[in-house]
This record gives sequence, C-alpha cells and structure tokens, in this order.
Amino acid sequence: MSSSIHLSSINPISFRHSNRQVLSPLACLNVDVREPDSGSSKPPALRQNAQRAKETIEEEKRVLVGTYARAPVVFSSGKGCKLYDVEGREYLDLSSGIAVNALGHGDPDWLRALTEQANTLTHVSNIYYSVPQVELAKRLVASSFADRVFFTNSGTEANEAAIKFARKFQRSLHPSEEQPPVEFIAFSNCFHGRTMGALALTSKEHYRIPFEPVMPGVSFLEYGDTQAATKLISSGKIAAVFVEPIQGEGGIYSATKEFLKALRTACDSAGALLVFDEVQCGLGRAGYLWAHEAYGIYPDMMTLAKPLAGGLPIGAVLTSERVAGSINFGDHGSTFAGNPLVCSAAIAVLDKISKPGFLASVSKKGKYFKELLVKKLGGNAHVKELRGLGLIIGIELDVSASPLVDACRQSGLLILTAGKGNVVRLVPPLVISEQELDTAADVLLDCLPALDGIELK
Repeated sequence: MSSSIHLSSINPISFRHSNRQVLSPLACLNVDVREPDSGSSKPPALRQNAQRAKETIEEEKRVLVGTYARAPVVFSSGKGCKLYDVEGREYLDLSSGIAVNALGHGDPDWLRALTEQANTLTHVSNIYYSVPQVELAKRLVASSFADRVFFTNSGTEANEAAIKFARKFQRSLHPSEEQPPVEFIAFSNCFHGRTMGALALTSKEHYRIPFEPVMPGVSFLEYGDTQAATKLISSGKIAAVFVEPIQGEGGIYSATKEFLKALRTACDSAGALLVFDEVQCGLGRAGYLWAHEAYGIYPDMMTLAKPLAGGLPIGAVLTSERVAGSINFGDHGSTFAGNPLVCSAAIAVLDKISKPGFLASVSKKGKYFKELLVKKLGGNAHVKELRGLGLIIGIELDVSASPLVDACRQSGLLILTAGKGNVVRLVPPLVISEQELDTAADVLLDCLPALDGIELK
C-alpha cells in the first residue's frame, strides 16, 4: 500500500460563497468557439472534413438505436492524453472514454501486445484453454485478496455474475433451507449497470422504471448509513451487499472506513457476502491498485471492467475460494469473455498500472490536481464542493454542469458529468502530466462564466 495517500485526502472540500458576481460568458483561452463555418473561406480539405462530420452525425441518427445523447463531435484519432476530431481539432481528454483509457490513447506497449496477439490467436471460446487468460488471472489473484477469477465482457456482466454467485453461494451454505437468503442491499447514488440484474441494483429510478418489473428483493439504503445497513443485514435475508468504495456515476462520493468496516463486520456475522464494485474506481484510479486498499477493508467478491484491457471489452469477478467453491460447471459462462486478444491487452495494462512507482505517480498527480482546482476554482460562487481520491475527482456545482461541459469541449477540453447532472467528473488517463493538468485547470477556470445566468438548484 502506498504511503503517499492518507484517508484524510478522501474528505471533500466544501466552499461557501456570498455576493455572487454575474459575468458575461467568455470564450475560453482565446479559442474561437463558434460553430464551424462551411463557407468557401476554408481550405477544400477542411470543408470536406466538416461535411464528413455532419454526414456522420446525420447517418448515426438513421441507422443506430437512439440510446445516446452524443456530443456533436466526431473523433478520428488519439495519442497519449489527446484526441483529434475529423476536422483536425485537438482535445485534452479528461474523460478517458468514461474512465477506460487509463494508459491514454495508443500506448506503445499495449499496442504491441495487441498486435502480436492478433497475429497469433484472437478467439477460441471457453471450451478450450488459452495461455493469456490463465496468465491474466494469475496476475489478478497475485495482486489482490482473491483466489479465483471469472471473466466477462463488461462491468454490468461482472455484476450479473456476482449476483448469481451470491445466490448460489447462499444455497450451498443453506442446503436444507427452502428459502435461503436471496435478497440484496445497494445504496443511494449507486450505479451497477444496465442489464436487468445490475439494473435492479442501480438506485436511479429513471434507469429502472421503464423496464420494470426488474429483479425483486433489492433494498436501497442511504450511502454511509451504518445503522440501517447493519440492521437489515442482520435480518438473515441478505445474500450480498453491493457497494462502490468510491461512487463514480453517482457523483464521486467516497465511503468512510467506518462504513465499510461496519458492512464487513455485519456481513461476517450474518453470513452475507460483501461485494465491492470497482468497475470505475479500481485499477489505479484512486492511487491504489484497488480502491478498497485505501481503507484496509476487503470484500468477498470484487467486480472490475473499464480500464482493465485499455479500451477493449472485458470485465471480471474476483472472488474468494469460499465463494468460488460453490460454483460448478455450467453455472455461468460466456462465449467471448477472456479471449486471448483481450487478455493479452489486459496483461499489458495491469503490468504497467500495478507497479508501485506508477501508483505513486497517480497519487501525486491527484493531490496536485485537487490542490490546483481548489486554488483556481474554489473562489467561484458556483463551486460547492471538490472531492475524490487520486485521479477520480468531482466538482459539485449549484447548477447543471452541462453548460460547462459544452464550453470546455468547444475550448478543447473533454470532461464528464455525474450525480444529478450538477457534478463535473474528472477521470483523465492515469498517464496525464502535471503540465496537462495545468492546462485543464486553466480551461475550467476560463469556462466557468458559462454557468452564469443558469437557474440555481
């Protein structure tokens, strides 16, 4: 465990303001934020690229299911922490494909591993053995609490597998009972996925209501409410408790050590399983290889995904032998999961991220960035709180963050929202430099006037 981070760094920094000054919106960093001009003043190549971007956006509306409210930009390439659209504009990427591209774009070691494996063997299914899958599992086991690994293709699939494993474990633990514990606990502001089981564990009603009835037997408690959680776990009805040590989609909220310790103690007493969802906060994002290492509390299962294969689809459930022992042949499976190609890419990612020096650099840059943001943004009346750990940082605003996201994008900076839409989520590649963080902070500062005049929440 790195000694460069202390639990005190998890604590949010709140701001109180008075005498709000309303400023006129400004273009950020003297960048022209007007819509692209398709007139003849542009060189022919740029006009063609602008037309191609417009056509791509229009064609997407005709051929894809309308599940995404996409930003009006078409990307064509990336390198390091930079992305480039089809018109040649450069963007500093603090979104990382939603916390996926931990090594940035086009990492040479990742690319080499991917290319070599693609030239050798891509897919055989899980009917057969493959060396990269076993090697990746060995690395995950050696670097964690876990004894065994089950591979999936995404975070939501990993949580689906954990749901099934929890239920099967309880049936194995209570073989003579007609009704073993089958219910689950999740928490406010949580996000565990969009497939039907994981969706049932996700707190936001607008995600669930259109698809009800979802899996029954899920209770949502207030994140951090130790008393309520302990009471419900002790009822004997709970198969597993799902919790994110640091909530990403929910607004960058960090658990306290006392809360996670109470969950661990209650689960041990009642025979329930504790599942840490580290799909977004794990794999170095918090400055530790696993976010729960910051607390010294360990789960029975942990779900992973986003950054593990550097942009290729993968997920995983890491589990103790106690849980894995209840799973038999045919209890679960996947055609694509853990194929040689994606596992080779994941080995390249894990080998880099797991190095102590790499993790220490994430901690150092996270601390530097938070202090910089406090200094530059803390005096703005819209900024209510700054929180996070490592390079998963949230800036809570008193208004919707969308105008700021748009203004930053027009000025060459990519950021995300979280929570109820009023939190700026910053999840840059873990390889980002302090100079690039300086640039990001400057753009954020110069674009803050985009929030003026918006109705307060």
